[in-house]
Amino acid sequence: MRITLWRAAAAVVLLAGMIACGSGGGDDKSTSDNAGAGSGADKKPLVATIGKPARDGKFEFTVSKMDCSKTKVGDQYLNAKAQGKFCLVTLTVRNIGDDAQLFDASSQKALDADGTVYDADGGAAMYVNKNAETFLNNINPGNQVKGVIPFDVPKNITVTTLELHDSSFSDGVKVKVG
Repeated sequence: MRITLWRAAAAVVLLAGMIACGSGGGDDKSTSDNAGAGSGADKKPLVATIGKPARDGKFEFTVSKMDCSKTKVGDQYLNAKAQGKFCLVTLTVRNIGDDAQLFDASSQKALDADGTVYDADGGAAMYVNKNAETFLNNINPGNQVKGVIPFDVPKNITVTTLELHDSSFSDGVKVKVG
């Protein structure tokens, strides 16, 4: 019994250490070129726009376009159909850190004007990215990948903001898209 308690305590300490380390010990501060600088208690969230680079941790994201007109992606044989509509976000992810960093499309979020959060559609990502650039891709320092992240959203909503993360533990950076 005593050994089991020690194992449980060690597992909790290990998990807490992993969470505290976040994205691998890198600087998780989010920045963008056109963000308003806040200081002290009046910090404002940083927001970028399409075509402008935005940074979170070890990654610099540049969203080049967003297309919300598709209800199906892929070809006639292998495809995915949206429950609503697909918002396809084309972006470049560059590693600005000193170590390789794993890019995971499932850590990225889309938000509507009400703040409702939508997850990326990993299944549809296989059909819009021929080389799987946005699916668990380890990016070495200085390298970049370009890909499309699909979000399956209701037909009647408009995606206004993306929240892009260097890991699932980072604060993320917001990019205004609508």
